[in-house]
This record gives sequence, C-alpha cells and structure tokens, in this order.
Amino acid sequence: MLDAPKNRPDLPAEIARRRTFAIISHPDAGKTTLTEKFLLYGGAIQMAGQVRAKGEARRTRSDFMQMEKDRGISVSASAMSFDYGDFRFNLVDTPGHSDFSEDTYRTLTAVDAAVMVIDGAKGVESQTQKLFEVCRLRDLPILTFCNKMDRESRDTFEIIDEIQENLAIDVTPASWPIGTGRDFLGCYDLLRDRLELMDRADRNKVAESIKIEGLDDPLLERHIPADLLDKLREEVEMARALLPPMDSQALLEGTLTPIWFGSAINSFGVKELMDGIGIYGPEPQVQAAEPRQIAPEETKVTGFVFKVQANMDPKHRDRVAFLRLASGHFQRGMKLTHVRTKKPMAVSNPVLFLASDRELAEEAWAGDIIGIPNHGQLRIGDTLTEGESLRVSGIPSFAPELLQNCRAGDPMKAKHLEKALMQFAEEGAAKVFKPAIGSGFVVGVVGQLQFEVLASRIELEYGLPVRFESSQFTSARWVTGPKAAVDKFVNANKGHISHDNDGDIVYMTRLQWDIDRIARDYPEVTLSATKEMQV
Repeated sequence: MLDAPKNRPDLPAEIARRRTFAIISHPDAGKTTLTEKFLLYGGAIQMAGQVRAKGEARRTRSDFMQMEKDRGISVSASAMSFDYGDFRFNLVDTPGHSDFSEDTYRTLTAVDAAVMVIDGAKGVESQTQKLFEVCRLRDLPILTFCNKMDRESRDTFEIIDEIQENLAIDVTPASWPIGTGRDFLGCYDLLRDRLELMDRADRNKVAESIKIEGLDDPLLERHIPADLLDKLREEVEMARALLPPMDSQALLEGTLTPIWFGSAINSFGVKELMDGIGIYGPEPQVQAAEPRQIAPEETKVTGFVFKVQANMDPKHRDRVAFLRLASGHFQRGMKLTHVRTKKPMAVSNPVLFLASDRELAEEAWAGDIIGIPNHGQLRIGDTLTEGESLRVSGIPSFAPELLQNCRAGDPMKAKHLEKALMQFAEEGAAKVFKPAIGSGFVVGVVGQLQFEVLASRIELEYGLPVRFESSQFTSARWVTGPKAAVDKFVNANKGHISHDNDGDIVYMTRLQWDIDRIARDYPEVTLSATKEMQV
C-alpha cells in the first residue's frame, strides 16, 4: 500500500488525493497496453485486453471506436477514473497517431501531469517530441516510462542522454534495468532500494519484489548472475555520480523527469510507475481563466469542457461533454450556469468513465473528469460555474493542414450531411467550412487518417455514404480586425471566404502568396492559424 498523499493544508483531503494525468507517446510505443495495466492494478478490470491479441481478447478498454478496435490504434482521447491505494487516478488516454494531435493538445489542457511512454529500442521519436513541446508550453510535470525492455533495446545511458538532449529536460533514474532483451531480469528500484524481478510466465501477475540493503546486499547474488550484477553495480554508481537525484519540486516545475524502465505487456515496472505518480505526481492545480484564476480548493464548483464525443454508444445517439472540474465539490442534480449562454443547466445525469463503460456520478471533486450527456448545448471551451462569470482560457483550435471537399453519395441527403459534419466540428474531430459562394462543404483535418475515420463514422453513425474530393484550397486562416476593414476585405475576396461552424469568417488560401498579399493589401486585417475555443 502507498503512503497517503501529503496534503497542502488548504486542500481538502478528497481533492489532495486526486491525480489527473494523460499518457502520451509515439504510435506503437505501448501506451494503450500500459493503460490496460493501470486499470488492472487499479482493480478496474480482471484481465488486460491485449492490443495485438485476437478476437475478444483484443478489445482494449480505452479504445471504444470500431476503427480503433479494428486497427489496434487509439484515435480518440478517452477518460478513465479508478482508485489505486489511497489515490484517485483520473487517466486520459490520448491518441498516439499524429493525425489526431489536436485532440491530444486539448486533452493536455485538462490534466495536471503527463506520463511519457518511450520505446526502449527507438528512444525519442518525432511524435514524442511534438507532444513533449506541448507539455513544455504548459509547464506540465512529466514522468517517463521506458517500455519494451524485454526486447532488444538501447543502452540505458544512451536513452537517458537522448531524452536530456532532444527534450532539454533533466532525467533522474527511478529504476535501473538489469539486462536487456532475453536477458532482461527486472530492475533495481533506486527510490526504495528494492530488487524488482519480472515474471515472464504470467503477464497479469505482479512481479516479485525483494527488499534489499543497498547494492552490496548478498541477497542480490542469489537472484542475479555475476556478470549482470557487476554491470548493474557499475552503472548505478555512474548514474548516481552523473545524473541529478530525485527532486519533487523540479518535477512539479517541469524541469526534471524521473524515468522507470519496464515491460508493460509483461506487467513489469507498471506498479512502480503508478506508485511514483501517486507519491510524486501533482495534486489538482490552479486553472488559468478570465478574469481570474481558479484554485481547486475554492468551495464553489467550476469546470470546463475540453472534449465532446458523439455516439460513444451507437445504440443511443448521444453526445457527451467531458468536463474537467477545476474547483469545488460537485453533487449530482446541481444547477450550474452555462457561462457562454448565461443560462442555468441542471446536471442530473453526470457519468464517470471507464472508457466506453459509464456509471452515474453521484459526486465529484476538483481534478475529476465527468461526462455530461447533452443535445448540443455544450461545446469545447465552455465553462460551467455556480454563477460567477468565469471563462477558462487556453483551449486552442488549430488551422487544418489538409482540406477536401465533402459531398453526400445521395444529393437528396445534403441536409443530413450538414447535420453530421456540424456534429463532428463541435466535437473537434474536424474543421468544417461553408464557402460563401457555391454549395457543399470543405472539411479540414490535421492528417489523412482523419478523413478515413470521418467517412467511416458518418456511414456507421448516420447511414450516410460520403465521398471526399480534392479541394482547390490548401489552408485556412481565421480573419479578425476592425469591422469596416474586415467587411471591405470579405467583399473583395468572396471566392476565398468561408464560415466555420461557429459562424466565424475564414479565409481559404491556395498558396503562401495569398497570405502575403493580404498582409500587404489589408494591413488592418489579421489572418490567424489558431483560434481560442472560448466565448
């Protein structure tokens, strides 16, 4: 059992025990497998569903879309809440695929820390680097898990050097691997002076843990061959001399990351990582908002929507808004003010998630993530409060990198297509632009795979075959500026003007020259590649 969390004196115990974090990684580093093992150790499931297994064993808990189950990749962020020891973990599994990085970016606005998963053979990959930069922008504390140590992997010092150099962050080893690949026996836990041995026979079993008295303890010789023991002693001595010690404050400030080594598929190293999240991970933090910040210990409830998911349950055409509670103690049935519309909203059926499974949430505290079923009232960026007009800030929307025209297979169903596309635009799954001249829609995404996911979901969820065709436009920019200047600009460039699903003006471009020309000819008009999702 873990130590109870050390409460800040002003933080209620229920809030102090919350740990809300996201898991980030390059595709195929083992993130979804790690998530499964978290749920296993949290007692939330009996057996981890393996991503690469066949048939029903393949159904992992955090992947609930049909395409995710078919392909074995995560394309949508999902939330899971469960108890582990004295802690309440709120885990958000993010899309690993780079085509869905915007969903990941928004998710990172709703967590207090991130667990970065890297592949022991591949080290820091491109998507890891991009996601890390997002964490760096938000000063998010990061804990690192180096996975797949039971396969041939790189030298431990080489992995640590690469993280330090590529990501410009100090690394402190929380554990040290004993052997690699077929010779991988387990790890030495530097933080708790324990020998952790891997059990290759049962992938769902907690490995053996042996308390030792330092690396000179004769017990080690019973479990580790002489050559590996000599190497372990030498490497740990070097690591202690060359690398910084564990520093909780540096971790919380985002300047140091502890690294654990293990094998998620063999359940090895996962429990130590979870213990580390509980002991060293941050409690719910202060949330940026306008006109003032929101502290978690405030008694009045505030929360913000960072994700909207439609049709999580295909049997019920539902829309669920994922709400991160920023302060207070929420109770089912509370009336909250929807700040954007200034209307009261009774939250009578809030849910807690275990991926696609849900249960009614009777209560929740700052740090928790709850789902609010609704029929389109809630959008990404919306804030709910107990009356005060606060707006959580910093949830971005990015200009798409790929644009295609979207048409219904049956022209008589154009209205149905508009409804489906607006649904996905409000979810944040795509940008949808309605040209000022002509018919149809232009759909914008970050990566090609998103078009496949959209076409698949529109057909599955709406029974509407669609086709995506190439567009004459290559990028889109939001237009802002004084009304007179914007009106003049719009009238002179009607062939390039569209509106997004919020009705905001968007300038569609073919070449960089288009953007340069506007900057030259309309100095008062600003073209922006991002739009903050708040009102």
